[in-house]
Amino acid sequence: MRVNVGCELRFSSPAPVPLVAQVLPRIDDAHEILREERSAEPIDRSHEYQDAFGNRCWRILAPAGDFSFRYDADVMITGQPDLVVPEAMQIPVEDLPDPLLAWTLPSRYILSDVLGSTIWELFGSTSPGWARVQAICDWIHEHIQFRAASTTPATTSLDVYHQRYGVCRDFAHLGITMCRALNIPARYVFGYLPDIGIEPPDVPMDFHSWFEAYLSGQWYTFDARHNEPRIGRIPIGRGRDALDVAIVTQYGASTLAGISVWSDAVDA
Repeated sequence: MRVNVGCELRFSSPAPVPLVAQVLPRIDDAHEILREERSAEPIDRSHEYQDAFGNRCWRILAPAGDFSFRYDADVMITGQPDLVVPEAMQIPVEDLPDPLLAWTLPSRYILSDVLGSTIWELFGSTSPGWARVQAICDWIHEHIQFRAASTTPATTSLDVYHQRYGVCRDFAHLGITMCRALNIPARYVFGYLPDIGIEPPDVPMDFHSWFEAYLSGQWYTFDARHNEPRIGRIPIGRGRDALDVAIVTQYGASTLAGISVWSDAVDA
């Protein structure tokens, strides 16, 4: 199945500002990028590089005044929904590969150490493995209310746990927090998610965030916001939390004037 994805972001700045954008799909997943185009105006300097997590980053020097950048691509996806593997098991910490230990630790938005005792009280009696991670997603889906534009870049998983609402990135952060507190490696993912096989929600298309948990020797997708298998996830970035994969990182003062995101199936 072919999917058309892309975005356009518009800014205004009183002075030239360097920035890094993460809007380009990763190239190491099941999807295949068939065509991609990007433009930035009136920007003179830009180039692409790959960060320490394997994410494609678009580095831009934007001038003073109004500026924008746009990305558009056709991507081939498998057309299959997220895997559901109830028999996938949790790996004991002592048997985890060394590089996986980093994904069990707290990070900027993941306060798994602060919430640890609470999370063990909630899920310590669940069966280790898929059932435990699914129980986490079920709890978040039931107890956390989705509210568009309700949190800020400073909102942590601890804040979300106490206030009981947030946006998709907050659902992902809380899921990761609960997994890491239970010694399950987990990482943050964001990207494009088309509305394939479902009734489109009554909100504008946007980027989406979810998380991956490491079970039985591989990473599996979990989405506490939707809490059901979806078709067509196209990852842009993976990291410890949203700090590692910010849509835009700015090194100066600029104001976001507008954003448009699209992700649509164009044929089967």
